[in-house]
Amino acid sequence: MTVAAVGIVVVSHSRPLAEAAVELARQMLPNSTLAIEVAAGTDDGGLGTDAVAVSTAITTADTGDGVVVLMDLGSAVMSAETALELLDDDVRARVVLSAAPLVEGLVGAAVVAAGGADRDRVAAEALRGLAPKQAHLS
Repeated sequence: MTVAAVGIVVVSHSRPLAEAAVELARQMLPNSTLAIEVAAGTDDGGLGTDAVAVSTAITTADTGDGVVVLMDLGSAVMSAETALELLDDDVRARVVLSAAPLVEGLVGAAVVAAGGADRDRVAAEALRGLAPKQAHLS
């Protein structure tokens, strides 16, 4: 089994969307114990984001080597930024908020995280998420 130290958090307005993206990423990682947490949707099953849920997901995903946070759009970014303010300074220092595309970024980040990459490498791979599609379509 692969044990990755860098955790990943998926922040989305939609819990089903986030869970589907995580399921896709996990299919690339058979037998991996990679920490991927979801902070998505509202408590009543609606669309929305919650900074407290994001901060809890970050804390859960953090094993001490950092967390990369991927967000879908708009207020998910603001919720992730607010979540950072809720964290202890030492945890906050280990978190990277990524501008990567949610699905493609998650898959790339998960693969390199499962391989033991450090936080900066995981974040960089997430940002490269659209490169294969861009190269193919250009």
